[in-house]
Amino acid sequence: MTIPADQVKIPIPRREGWGTRDPLSFDPEYTPGARNAVSVCLRVHPDEKVCVITDEVTLEIAAAIVSELKTLGAPHNVWVLEDLAPRPLKDLPKEVVEDLETSQVSIFAVQAQQNELRSRMQMTDIVNRRKIRHAHMVNINRQIMLEGMRSDFQKVDRLSAKVVEMVRKAQRVRATTAAGTDLTAELNHNYRWLKTSGLITPEKWGNLPGGEIFTTPGEVNGTFVIDGVVGDYLCAKFGNLRETPLTIRMKENRLTEAHSENRELEDDFWNYTHTDENSDRVGEFAIGTNIDLKDVIGQILQDEKYPGVHIAFGNPYGAHTGAEWDSSTHIDVVGRKFNIWVDDQQIMQDGKFLVEA
Repeated sequence: MTIPADQVKIPIPRREGWGTRDPLSFDPEYTPGARNAVSVCLRVHPDEKVCVITDEVTLEIAAAIVSELKTLGAPHNVWVLEDLAPRPLKDLPKEVVEDLETSQVSIFAVQAQQNELRSRMQMTDIVNRRKIRHAHMVNINRQIMLEGMRSDFQKVDRLSAKVVEMVRKAQRVRATTAAGTDLTAELNHNYRWLKTSGLITPEKWGNLPGGEIFTTPGEVNGTFVIDGVVGDYLCAKFGNLRETPLTIRMKENRLTEAHSENRELEDDFWNYTHTDENSDRVGEFAIGTNIDLKDVIGQILQDEKYPGVHIAFGNPYGAHTGAEWDSSTHIDVVGRKFNIWVDDQQIMQDGKFLVEA
């Protein structure tokens, strides 16, 4: 009898890295994405120690990544969050903290839960301080492994390098969409632009799949029609917003209005962005550069790399951008089919870049 390829499971041999966990199997369709993560994006060396952090829901994807580490011969530990502490996590478990302190590479492949941003910030504080090459894969799932994680990240990096060179010299970026978005970001040259194209360096950890450039803006004003997706735990709750978009307005870099036919979405977003004194402040202005992505899928991890503009309210990643303020929250918002001008030069029309990769 022939077994369909998508039903084949490749067993993972038992090794100490899994602790008390039994060996796991995984779908071989995950292998290209896992290999991209380990060998292309993180460029793991056989003599480097890797800390893999996962959870019950994401075990199979973690198993595919561990298989690549095993093939490479890199020493590693795997931590399943539910084995260490109740979820949602109040703090990053001490076992993970101690392992990160002696690792050169880390991979965080989990599903986000409400009120866990604090523990993730504790993790990235260690990553930043120790300059660990860190792959952030929050809400990674099968679709992302088969789509975004199979991207040509070398090509994405070439395009990202061209676009970031342009914006670093610019005074402003304007973005519009047919859906009604019309916003302008005035840029602050005291704040750095970062390129997170999927090729991760010690200087800046990155989300996988990669494909964006970002900064902390000087000031954003205008309207954003969010017909893509919103981030953090609201992403799993509301998914793709094509049919029920959320329209927001910003003045002097602060959120002033939020409206949607989905009142629960409107209320949840408003409450999230009023958690602390800077939760309603635009902390990130970004341009997605992953041209291998064809549309928004309702998963923020991949969708924020979709070509176009996205912004985030809250934490400005000041350790990287140079922003001097902070927030305990961070939520991204994504739209579709942008027109983008860098100063007076148009670089995107209807979602398509006008500059070559």
